[in-house]
Amino acid sequence: MAAGRIHAVTLAAGLVAWKGLVDPRLPARWQPLMRAGLGSALLLGTGAAPGLRPPALWSGLRLGTAAATAVSVGVAATSAVPIVRTEMRRKTLPDAPGRWLALRIPLGTVWPEEAAFRAALGTVGAEAFGPTGGQVLQATAFGLSHIADARAAGQPVIPTVLATGAAGWVFGWLARRSASLVAPMLAHLAINEAGALAALAARAGSAAMPPRGSRP
Repeated sequence: MAAGRIHAVTLAAGLVAWKGLVDPRLPARWQPLMRAGLGSALLLGTGAAPGLRPPALWSGLRLGTAAATAVSVGVAATSAVPIVRTEMRRKTLPDAPGRWLALRIPLGTVWPEEAAFRAALGTVGAEAFGPTGGQVLQATAFGLSHIADARAAGQPVIPTVLATGAAGWVFGWLARRSASLVAPMLAHLAINEAGALAALAARAGSAAMPPRGSRP
């Protein structure tokens, strides 16, 4: 039992360290593939069951589609709020939005994070600490892994960690409820894609604004 807990905590710490120290230094061109490869390797190495075959697949599709629809509607509604649109205009957007939407988000973010945190760490954590403890571990690690992203984007760190940690908890619940990684993947994809499209729309409708903390 002690060895299993050490293994789980070590994996969680390793994921946080990788995301904060190694990942930002990867060549941007190869980053999506390297992330996807790492996530896949962790999923296979931990023996996690991704639930990508029927009947778990159908359960994941049903629950994931419902969650993704709710998320998309929520993003569309909130993006019409003036203060939200202002914050979206402050976001630093990539030079190639098509590559961002079609490659970096699904292959370089959604799949590797769900495979690493929900599948690999979720499985190892549940075996070591039980279902609830494993859920807490993966959600906490997921939140902490976004510290570097928040700093790079000029966003407040603590709210970012809390928000992404809460999202990690919901993604974990979706995975457990459906017994399939498809459900959290669809919800995660909807959050990122809808947010990206909203930011692009806000930027297209008016001039970009400098990020918070930047000098004029």
